[in-house]
Amino acid sequence: MQIFYAPDITGDKYTLDEKESKHSVRVLRMKKGAPVRLIDGKGNLYEGVITDPKPSGCSVEILNVINDFEKREYNLHIAISPLKNPERFEWFVGKSVEIGVDEITPLICRNTEKPGIKQERLNNLIISSMKQSLKARMSILNAPYLFSNFINRERQGILMIACCGNNIIRRWIGDVCKKGESAVILIGPEGDFSDDEIEEAAARGYIPVHLGPSRLRTETAGIAACHSVYFINQSK
Repeated sequence: MQIFYAPDITGDKYTLDEKESKHSVRVLRMKKGAPVRLIDGKGNLYEGVITDPKPSGCSVEILNVINDFEKREYNLHIAISPLKNPERFEWFVGKSVEIGVDEITPLICRNTEKPGIKQERLNNLIISSMKQSLKARMSILNAPYLFSNFINRERQGILMIACCGNNIIRRWIGDVCKKGESAVILIGPEGDFSDDEIEEAAARGYIPVHLGPSRLRTETAGIAACHSVYFINQSK
């Protein structure tokens, strides 16, 4: 069943915006009476049928609403350095949304080479990945934060910094992250966090962790961290 994004949905009737309407009618060739699902990005899933398949504004009648659709017990916030190659950062954003991430913060570190991001493009990617993976709650993309400013704000859950430093004791993420507990994970840039950043984060309660024996690219480390938390929360 097709899924469409309806951020301002209210009541038992809804008209898709022009972009979603054209996609449903001209690309998918959906007709009157075709079943559809709508998500509002706030955690609610709507089930309905098309009543007027116009490309300029496709109308849907809502038949059922599932509140807090597949709500998780935990919240995952990944703060990760932007990358010199924006496509690699986009890949991380899309895949992390598919797996399940609640909040993403671009983290500007000492070794970050290219701090800027394309916020609108990334938010569109988040919406696309949310629909593809049948998520009803939209992941939050924050504006970039300087490393020190980020770690000096109060955060909820287990605090972790995934790093490669050889001069500090690191624990396996699976021994630190617990099922049902929210988590904040810092992922550094190419070249890793500086020693000073690791020490500063540790002083603020961030536990140094590793994701296994392999040395991973930034975007791969972000996905590995995201999936590790997801996997831990699937265990019985």
